[in-house]
Formats: sequence, C-alpha cells, structure tokens
Amino acid sequence: MIGVLIGLLLILACTVGLFWNEGRAVTTARSLEEGAGLVVHVSSATRDAANEGKLVHLTGPVETDGALSDLAFAVSATGVRLIRRVEMFQWQEDSTSETRSKLGGGEETVTTYTYSRDWSDTPADSARFRKPEGHGNPPMTLRSRTIAAPQARLGAFTLGQPVLDLIDGDRPLPLDATQLQRSRAAYGGGKKVSLIDDRLYLGADPESPAIGDYRIAYEIVPLGPVSIIGRQSGDTLTPYPTKAGDRLLIVTRGDVPADEMFAAEQAANAVLGWVLRAVGLIFLFVGFMLVMRPMAVAADIVPMLGTLVQFGHALIAFCLALLLGASTIALAWFFYRPLLAIGILVAGVVLAAGILYLRRRKTGTLPPPAGMPA
Repeated sequence: MIGVLIGLLLILACTVGLFWNEGRAVTTARSLEEGAGLVVHVSSATRDAANEGKLVHLTGPVETDGALSDLAFAVSATGVRLIRRVEMFQWQEDSTSETRSKLGGGEETVTTYTYSRDWSDTPADSARFRKPEGHGNPPMTLRSRTIAAPQARLGAFTLGQPVLDLIDGDRPLPLDATQLQRSRAAYGGGKKVSLIDDRLYLGADPESPAIGDYRIAYEIVPLGPVSIIGRQSGDTLTPYPTKAGDRLLIVTRGDVPADEMFAAEQAANAVLGWVLRAVGLIFLFVGFMLVMRPMAVAADIVPMLGTLVQFGHALIAFCLALLLGASTIALAWFFYRPLLAIGILVAGVVLAAGILYLRRRKTGTLPPPAGMPA
C-alpha cells in the first residue's frame, strides 16, 4: 500500500509540475521578448541619469580591489570567486536492493551492503552504517568553501552579489612549490602537507591514502570582460521586473550583443521546457507502475501469468503516462497560450479532414458530382 500511495503522490505531483512548467516557459519567453524590445545599450564608462530604471545592456572588464584569500592555507588569487574543494578519504557504504517474487505470490526485498574506501567531499557518518565495526570514519574537520569578492566594478558601475553570482567560468588554480611552503606555514593541523597534481595533500603517504587523509584543490573564477543586461539603479545593476512576470538579470562572459544574449536565453528556456516535460512523463510512468504493482504481484501465483501481467502492466502504465501527460500539457496550452492552442487544434482538424477526404476519394466512396449518374 505504501507503494500505491507513493505512486498516487507522484502522479499528482507530476501533473501539477507539467502544468506549471508550461506556465513557466510562457512567462519566461514573454519576459525575454519584452526585454528584447526595451533594452538600451549604454557605455560602461559613464552613467547617464536618463537611463535610471531602464533595462540596459553594457559590456566591459570586471575589476576588484585586491586578491581573494583562503587564510587556512594561505592561498590567494585575483578573481570573482576563490573556491576550495576538499575531499576526505573515508569508508563508504553502498546498498543494493533486489525485489524477488515469492513462491505462492507476494514479493520480498533483499538488501546487500558493501563497503569501500574512496575520496568524497561529503562526510559519511559511519555510526549510521549497517555494519559500523571496522568501518569507522573520523569527523571531517575541513570542508569545501567559497570566498567571494563582496563587490566589483565594471567601469562606472558597481557590481553587487546578484550580478557576481551569475559570472561563471571557474578554472583550476595552479599551485607550485612556493605556495606549498606558504600552506605548510599556515596550516595548523598535525598532518603532513604535500603537493600532488596541483592539490594539497594532508597525510603521511599520498601513494597509500589512509582513512582521514585530505586532498584540497582550488579553483578561481577569473576577472575579464562580461556583458550584462539589467536594470540601472543608481550606480548598480539589479533585476528588471517585466510586465510578463519575470525579473531579468542576464550575465554572459565576453563582449556579447544584447540580441545574442536574449536569443541564448530563449534557447535555454526551450531546452529546459523539453527536459522538464520528459522528466514529468518518466515519473508519471513510474507512478502508474507503482499504483498497478499489486496486480502484478497477485498474478505471480502463476509464473507464466505473472510475466504476461508484468508486461501488460508496463505497457498500460506507459500509455496512461503519455495520455495524462499530453492532456495536461494540452490543457496548460489552452490556459497559457489559447490562441496558439486553438490554431494548432484547427490545423489538426483541417489536416485530419484532408486525409479523410483523400482516403475516401482514393477508395471511390465520395458521392458523384451533381448531374452525373450514380
């Protein structure tokens, strides 16, 4: 019964999600179209008060004051963000569950637990392991973190955190022997610090990792030219509220014209829409499979019948998922895009009528023209 309940919840959630996705896609597309018609290109060198509150597009190099530093290991670099990625060598528990049909009907689930040692940036609590004996992990005292520039500048404009968060392009930060000496001096722990493949290694022997050893890599989001579309608010850039509903703040690496930025956002919106539709249909299928699972289990009393029922069960779940998913999307189109939906419906009716007419004409079942003998 738990599986049936989960299945019903999945079906409900996916139906709502598919309907919401169509609204999201329409709102985003209309907001981008609205923005493309309003945007004004401005120079980043000066601020014009006449553009206050308008949607503006500007390009130029990003600048910050000073370097970003991770004091724990004395690592410094100039950029938008300095990222420390920490992994610890630790025990990992993996479980594999297999559902088997029992003789006489019903089913049972058998779970097998296996243990391995591997690097991970997420601490595994060995106290929660099925078999904690011999698989103990120490606390993970070093964690990944991001050191971000509090603000930056693009010509006459100040870039706050909302804009800086949208600047991507992180790349590995090379570490050398000089950096190793600085890191050894800054590190306050009791482990040996080595440099292996541009990573700091904390442990006795990098060739033979021990439980509790660390390896630390750094990445930097560098400065450089960017293109920004946003609302001019004093000397800053903020999200622009559109009448369609979305708030526009777009940041792209390089010197990119506004029309190309909007086109890229429209393409990304379309891709996201199709991805979410596919995900929704997949989980609808899973939901229907769970709801109808008891019938397949009951049929397992007769082995051959159970196999046939399971095949039919999957086929019916697939058809129901397509039917409900397509119906939900169609209903959402009538709600969010009525003119387009009606146009597609009319085109479909005309196409169907045309095909039917051609088939009847081919088979000679059309009534003869007026004045001709039957």
